[in-house]
Amino acid sequence: MKIKYGVMATALMAVACAMQAQVVVKHLQPNEKSPIANGVWAGDTLYLSGQLASPATPADEAKGTAAVYGDTKTQALSALNKIQALLKEQGLDMKDVVKMTVFLAGDPAKDNKLDFPGLQASYTQFFGTKEQPNKPARSAMQVAALAAPWALVEIEVIAVKGK
Repeated sequence: MKIKYGVMATALMAVACAMQAQVVVKHLQPNEKSPIANGVWAGDTLYLSGQLASPATPADEAKGTAAVYGDTKTQALSALNKIQALLKEQGLDMKDVVKMTVFLAGDPAKDNKLDFPGLQASYTQFFGTKEQPNKPARSAMQVAALAAPWALVEIEVIAVKGK
């Protein structure tokens, strides 16, 4: 009898472990032509792809002017706003961000030096505020360049849906 219950307990434990091991994965496609997903859900965790700034001033083909993206502070603020919007689309908010990775390129206007204070000025508008006191774990690093030649900031985050 003890053996029978032991076998049943082992079988139930194996089923429970197998059920926990199965994680639902969902890819967030911005459009069919994009080579990457905006993010990927793995269970209750959302991994957002790196976000670049939107133009502070769009290009004007009629005048022949290029888009202007601004300095590190402006680009960081734009990227963080995009992240906030993507999180909101998924039922999350900045308070759900548990990990952030920031890639910073040197600013040509600052002799190609890293503008960490510019990043911080935008970051502190979203994290560690009275309204949103949560602060994610974060890494920030200077890179030689980002994929877009005008880009000074790229930010990726991991957010977790709380229970």
